[in-house]
Amino acid sequence: MKKSLMSNRKKMLIFDVIGIILLLFIDQYAKYLAVLHLKGQEAIPLIQGVLELQYLENRGAAFGLLLDQKVFILFVGIVFQLFLVFFLFKLPGHKKYNVIHVFLSAIIAGGVGNMIDRFRLGYVVDFISFVLIDFPIFNAADTYVVVASIGLFFLVIFVYKEKDLEFLNFKQNRYRETK
Repeated sequence: MKKSLMSNRKKMLIFDVIGIILLLFIDQYAKYLAVLHLKGQEAIPLIQGVLELQYLENRGAAFGLLLDQKVFILFVGIVFQLFLVFFLFKLPGHKKYNVIHVFLSAIIAGGVGNMIDRFRLGYVVDFISFVLIDFPIFNAADTYVVVASIGLFFLVIFVYKEKDLEFLNFKQNRYRETK
């Protein structure tokens, strides 16, 4: 049983790496297309009054916060990415955690995708504009992070029990009180 859990864990970690690379490719390719076709152009409506493609160079963090704080944003991003990778490796090999692997991989890919832009360009390329509610312009990487974070939130709140998340506890069992 333990060997099968370890095997599943290794398979999921390989799946994580492949998923992250695939999502990174999609994000970077979409940004490449945005620069190629949208930079210097008028917004292109996809659904009139609802959704359009519009080029923006975001020099801040999420929603333009921390404008021109590249070093700080990169530092926080790297620390957060390391935390997520650590958490990914700490996940047990049981299949009930596979969906967490998927969500964490998406968050990592989104974070790395935007960090690549910051390192390479000094800003993040955004191009999706949800104009119906005047929402800030975003990109594929942002979508990965938001959707996966919402999914993780719902899993932790409504699906997993406290016992399912005990692997997150850094205390060793031998020092715990037993009731």
